[in-house]
Amino acid sequence: MPLTSTRDLVARATVDGRSIAAFNVITLEHAEAVVDGAAAAGRPAILQISENAVRYHQDRVTPLARAVAELARGARTGVALHLDHVTDMTLLRQAADAGFSSAMYDAGALPFAENVEATTAAARWAHGEGLWLEAELGYVGGKPDAPASAHAEGVRTDPEEAVDYVRRTGVDALAVAVGSSHAMTERSASLDHALIGRLRQAVPVPLVLHGSSGVPDEELRRAVRAGMTKINIGTALNVAFTEAVRGSLAGAPAVTDPRKYLAPAREAVAAAVRDLLLALDV
Repeated sequence: MPLTSTRDLVARATVDGRSIAAFNVITLEHAEAVVDGAAAAGRPAILQISENAVRYHQDRVTPLARAVAELARGARTGVALHLDHVTDMTLLRQAADAGFSSAMYDAGALPFAENVEATTAAARWAHGEGLWLEAELGYVGGKPDAPASAHAEGVRTDPEEAVDYVRRTGVDALAVAVGSSHAMTERSASLDHALIGRLRQAVPVPLVLHGSSGVPDEELRRAVRAGMTKINIGTALNVAFTEAVRGSLAGAPAVTDPRKYLAPAREAVAAAVRDLLLALDV
């Protein structure tokens, strides 16, 4: 199946009143697993490479992006490629040439006026290159080097402010703070579904839930019914990957061939992706 665009996958999910899951990948094994898991579930998916993943790959975005794009082109379901949590405009400007159809520009930690200014400039550039752009208003906790809690007063997204933000910036989707948090390894987050409903009624673009790994299945389904469209998942894949590697090495401590423990890890992530996609089917 040809590589599809994030714009098309999100638009289709919006019309159908369903969700589109976006999975963060760090290694080629992650990406292979997402493609395999999406095929097993018979669902489309978005492959996301974050700015932090680019840093891990020695600040080189193109090698991993090109490899992931080739996997997406060979997928049996629709798969798009998205550049996630970009704070560096230099990196954002590499997105189109690297094969991404979309990006998330992250100025969510900035005061409102500064967020608007920075995101407006990013959106103007992205749209000039044909890229779909997501941004964040409110503050989703759990990011590296940031102590803010997703449950602290004042960090959740205000619907009136969100309407003004989208109008002024011209972004195509809005990541909102409604109780989830990045990097959660336990699925214990409780979302503000009433706030999601108010945001959905007020905001004219699709809503995005970050930090979904820490949200139980039924909470995610309720969030989709309330108005969430794009569901971002990353840590859950890393948990499955790492547990499988630990199990493989514990059972065979003399193993030195990485294929012996990376293959089970890839299979574990594919199973996690399949299960998450099926659980999200509302």
